[in-house]
Amino acid sequence: MKLYSTNLNAPEVSFQEALITGLAPDSGLYMPKSLPTFSKEEIDSFKGVPYPEIAYRVLSKVLDGEVDDESLKAITYDAYNYDVPLEPVDGQTYIMRLDRGPTASFKDFAARMMARLMQYYLSKENRSLTILTATSGDTGSAVADAFYGLDNIRVIVLFPTGEVSDRQRKQMTTLGKNITAISVDGKFDDCQAMVKQAFADQDLKHLNLSSANSINIGRLVPQSIYYIYAYAKLRDYPEDIIYSIPSGNFGNMMGCVLARTMGLPVKKIIASVNENDEVPAFLSTGKYDKIVPSKNCLSNAMNVGHPSNLARLIAIYGGIMDEKGIISKEPDMDKLRKDILSSSVTDEETKATIKEIFEKHNILIEPHGAVGIKGLLDFRRESGDNTLAVTLETADPAKFPEHVKAQTGVEPELPESLKKVESKDEFMDYLGTDYPAFKKYLQEKLG
Repeated sequence: MKLYSTNLNAPEVSFQEALITGLAPDSGLYMPKSLPTFSKEEIDSFKGVPYPEIAYRVLSKVLDGEVDDESLKAITYDAYNYDVPLEPVDGQTYIMRLDRGPTASFKDFAARMMARLMQYYLSKENRSLTILTATSGDTGSAVADAFYGLDNIRVIVLFPTGEVSDRQRKQMTTLGKNITAISVDGKFDDCQAMVKQAFADQDLKHLNLSSANSINIGRLVPQSIYYIYAYAKLRDYPEDIIYSIPSGNFGNMMGCVLARTMGLPVKKIIASVNENDEVPAFLSTGKYDKIVPSKNCLSNAMNVGHPSNLARLIAIYGGIMDEKGIISKEPDMDKLRKDILSSSVTDEETKATIKEIFEKHNILIEPHGAVGIKGLLDFRRESGDNTLAVTLETADPAKFPEHVKAQTGVEPELPESLKKVESKDEFMDYLGTDYPAFKKYLQEKLG
């Protein structure tokens, strides 16, 4: 598997190198030059197969010998030791609950696989690494949990002060050991910008920095698997399916794009956003404008005014976008609009959807899942298309108890993964958005 940079000014690399380095040296994002295609027969063969086995079969073909079979199978079965329910809403709509992992977030799927693959490669070479990651909500907690206690990997997580929920924050700040959490007096985009600048800073090269954000291709490849899994559970090849994906940094959606590239018959991808509507505006007008600062919405993990993964999406459709959001080559906008719909959901609509889904179907969802369902409901109403659809619930409702209870009157039950952090002490550092101060912090912290 060879990967190139979306900025097209860096050497091609192996998956191992892309995983370990995170960002390309030209500040672009790594993308596979090509992906394997799964035949009708192969996709048929996944029906009734447990999730970790599907993960093993998909990754063994995608990575094509980069990890030995015995190790890869052990990694997938260790990473995915929890359920992936598909909950029926009505005859043509299912909610895929990606909230049953150890941090009750869909980010567990990518973070746990990344941690195990990184440990596999680093152990073989007796190397150490520092993971530097920005989070708008669940990435930080999932990454912190996945890498917690590993001897050869340190993790530094940046999050915007006051824009993550108490429980999301505690999942990052109560671990200690090799995990450091930094509360940044700014927005997620400020956190992400500082992380990207650190990766590109030659003065910090000796610190062996890498990323666990969705800028790392190691996040996207594992996220393609649950789309294949859901299809195998619900559909008969080659029937179409629709996926509705609540989107912020657009990594989750890119996992679906990769699955489609590998042969999954996805009729439409609905990428619903909150009031940070730069992507719907881009698809509508063809002109891309970042939202600075990003808007603070109920679905806080999606408060992103400039999604990194948009560069990857544009690359898939033949265009070029740099890390600053400047498009130097237009993608095929007609094909992009045909394949992908992106709509904006307000906070009031988010609240109303939480209430509606509970009252009509007795199902508890949280703000991010509500954005995904609202996007699908709007699409069905406007298009009349009733194709079987899967919408994603990306976090346990108990992570947002005040919003859920306000609309339903029900206090969501706390899963064990969240109970264990409630009474623990928190440890965090505090920084502003000044990059030189962050650089000095890293130099002093990591030596």
